[in-house]
Amino acid sequence: MTDTQGHPAQPPGRLPPGSLCLVTGATGYIGGRLVPELLKAGHRVRCLARTPEKLRDHPWAGQAEIVRGDVTDAGSLAAALRGVDVAYYLVHALGSGRDFEETDRRAARTFADQARAAGVRRIVYLGGLIPRGVPDHDLSPHLRSRAEVGRILLDSGVPTTVLRAAVIIGSGSASFEMLRYLTERLPVMVTPSWVRTRIQPIAVRDVLRYLVGSATMPADVSRAFDIGGPEVVTYLDMMRRYAEIDGLPRRLILPVPVLTPRLSSHWVGLVTPVPRSIARPLAESLKYEVVCDEHDIADWVPDPPGTPIPFDTALSLALQKVRDAQVDTRWSSASVPGTPSDPLPTDPDWAGGSLYTDVRERTVDAPPQALWRVVEGIGGENGWYSFPLAWAVRGWLDRLIGGVGLRRGRRDATLLRIGDSLDFWRVEEIERGRLLRLRAEMRLPGLAWLEMYAEHDDQGRTRYRQRALFHPRGLAGHAYWWSVSPFHALVFGGMARNIARTAEAAAGGPTPGAKS
Repeated sequence: MTDTQGHPAQPPGRLPPGSLCLVTGATGYIGGRLVPELLKAGHRVRCLARTPEKLRDHPWAGQAEIVRGDVTDAGSLAAALRGVDVAYYLVHALGSGRDFEETDRRAARTFADQARAAGVRRIVYLGGLIPRGVPDHDLSPHLRSRAEVGRILLDSGVPTTVLRAAVIIGSGSASFEMLRYLTERLPVMVTPSWVRTRIQPIAVRDVLRYLVGSATMPADVSRAFDIGGPEVVTYLDMMRRYAEIDGLPRRLILPVPVLTPRLSSHWVGLVTPVPRSIARPLAESLKYEVVCDEHDIADWVPDPPGTPIPFDTALSLALQKVRDAQVDTRWSSASVPGTPSDPLPTDPDWAGGSLYTDVRERTVDAPPQALWRVVEGIGGENGWYSFPLAWAVRGWLDRLIGGVGLRRGRRDATLLRIGDSLDFWRVEEIERGRLLRLRAEMRLPGLAWLEMYAEHDDQGRTRYRQRALFHPRGLAGHAYWWSVSPFHALVFGGMARNIARTAEAAAGGPTPGAKS
């Protein structure tokens, strides 16, 4: 027996065994964590990604179907939604420009139309907790857009679950890293008045539990649910409790009214790795009290003993993940809007215009695996092996003009995977043990890449090869390359030399007569 869409008939609230779930935003913070949870719950998973290669190195990649597409493209959506039971909408256009609300609106309508046409049983959307009694026109653009997307999906004709969360606490979340860096770096803080706003944070584990559980809601349930942890706190409380859990001295926090959300986003951007484009909507969202009005979600996704997870426990779990270098996804997992995404041209006679290169090679008296460990461990706390001040200044300049800066660090201290952010670079390609290619995400008048190879030369010796590439955009791009090229010997030359020396030292030191 089948229903009108050709699916096997099931009792209300039950999905067929091995139901197919589509996850959009799988390269992002929540989506990348949701996929393994759905697989663990026995579902089949299909991921929609504009760049499927970014998901290649995830531990679960071999268990999920990964398709190329975009939520604004009806054709690719129609193909991705074919045969899908539950569709998770976990994307937004935040930070993509002034018209991001229109982009979000168009994408949500396209998704709603295609989900209805495909006979999807349920849409699940993670949005933002809306302040009680605040009209839409007074909300921040970020919250207003999240609320509108939720309404569009609820009006789709497909049963829809909209989960509304405030601050999400988990290792690698933007909210957690903002809290972490502000508290750790500033023993005395002059803070915006919003630090006294009441909010209801939620542990990322509870968010994932509600997302997975929403898949099996009965067809007659189509509504929004507030989700939050068991405590209502202020940001001031959160910083003080973070300091206590992390063993830091008590922080002196002085709220002042003159720091508006816009001004405070600059302050957050200077102190934390979270760029202003993300810090500003987070700060604006804290202008109003965001507290759950209900906990009806428990009627459909019951809370096991010990959940929702208390705030202090959520902090401790997140901190432990950071200390153990077991951060699965980070807020920077998704590409930063506005940064270049063009892959490196593979045609050696590329006809796309000028392509400047800086190539450095060193013979290394160490096994290739020792050299590769240094290459894969680059960036973050290990730095860039040359002229730290120059790298730091470049990072600060990037932050000043609205870029991501140098402080995003690494997701993992030793291992990289495609799509990882690495300071102001992003991993574009890895051939484990041989090649690491990074694409620049700093603000530049052109496109830039940095390649590092661990190879053998014609005589069987270990060779380190490094190639910086720059495709200029207009006259400004050409001027930029020639203005910085005098420093390449110091920066790139020093980098190649020090990477080789570090690998040799790790392997027991160079032998007499070794060439470099």
